Amino acid sequence: MSDLAARLRDGDLSVAPAVLNLVENRAPAAQAEIAELLADVSPAALGGEAAGHVVGVTGPPGAGKSTLLSQLVAGWRARGLSVAVLAVDPSSKRSGGALLGDRARIEYDPADRAIFIRSMAAGDRLGGLAPATRAAAHALAAAFDVVVIETVGVGQSETEVAEVADTVAVVVQPGSGDVLQFLKSGIMEIPDVLVVTKADLGQVATSARRDLHAALRSLGARDTRVVAVSSLAPPQGIDRLLDAIDAHRDASDVAARRLRARRLHALADFTAEHGARGLRALGGRRAAERWLERQDPGLDVPALERALAEHAGVV
Repeated sequence: MSDLAARLRDGDLSVAPAVLNLVENRAPAAQAEIAELLADVSPAALGGEAAGHVVGVTGPPGAGKSTLLSQLVAGWRARGLSVAVLAVDPSSKRSGGALLGDRARIEYDPADRAIFIRSMAAGDRLGGLAPATRAAAHALAAAFDVVVIETVGVGQSETEVAEVADTVAVVVQPGSGDVLQFLKSGIMEIPDVLVVTKADLGQVATSARRDLHAALRSLGARDTRVVAVSSLAPPQGIDRLLDAIDAHRDASDVAARRLRARRLHALADFTAEHGARGLRALGGRRAAERWLERQDPGLDVPALERALAEHAGVV
């Protein structure tokens, strides 16, 4: 594991498949190895947060996420950036593997070694992410310039990506009624950038942008950018979208956002394993959160979860 981590820290992109194979291994014997890898690419080991920009791309099925990603990947590569894409798909009930293989719809040059695309099965998670997504994104961000998480596309429950990504882009298809659905759900609370696809539709796309601006004003989210794009040749708006994604990260306190996410995930993992009894041993959720705030900000999620277990006396 130390060799894998060292190669990630050195920017060796070729280790990405081995990293994904490890973090997706749910066998109990692999958990110690995963924890060791994550510790070796934690902020404490790196001397700060991993440099890669973790971008979440979410939205309803059929909104054009995979087609848009083809253009975004090409745009990032044109700017000289390496890109890893984690396409989280629904799970096959028979095999447990990724059902649709969204990566098959993302166009890219397979000979380009600075691009890595992998499908991940969501399992029984309703938050739009696979169980290993967080660990994979964290590890790959130590080597890749951009790590993209494309979520399942189930719609209103996909808010979990906001706790993993530095920047979240929510994709909306004009004329589909998505805007009204978003107003009734939690998904409008998570976008840092809203993307209206199929801008070539003209007035329909213009109306969607107007409705989204109105929705954002009603929520008080005036800083959220709305960008209209078209993936048809020649593509439109892709550079504006890339600039908006970069601008959000430049204006954000990425370290604080990631630190809060790590602590929340550690508490969630602890609660999933030890249940209400374990949470009571910590004095309740608020007491646990206050205790986590006093811990070393460089610790990764497995280390924080172990510390919680020791503090609760359940190890």
